[in-house]
Amino acid sequence: MLNYTEELLQEFGIPYRVLLMCTGDMGEPQAKKYDIEAWMPGRNAYGEVASDSIMADFQSRRANIRYLSVDGSIKYVHMLNNTALASTRTLIALWENFQQKDGTVKLPKCLE
Repeated sequence: MLNYTEELLQEFGIPYRVLLMCTGDMGEPQAKKYDIEAWMPGRNAYGEVASDSIMADFQSRRANIRYLSVDGSIKYVHMLNNTALASTRTLIALWENFQQKDGTVKLPKCLE
């Protein structure tokens, strides 16, 4: 799922970076988490526009979502969570990266 978010940002032409988060920056249910940050010239810094998490079986245990494995045992599925792109923060990155000197915003071809 992470690559879908990256593909969108690449198609938009927005500079971005992917951060592998340490356990201290993750919530309890997350086994692994990536934050995707886009360059925001107005801040002169990167800002989070998406996150991608592997939840392991934390959510499936609460929802009782299981499957029958090949060996016949019943196991909990592992789940993923992805925000794709947070719309308002992505709009900020688009406006700031594509604002012209006269104040207008020239959107990338893929959004015209």
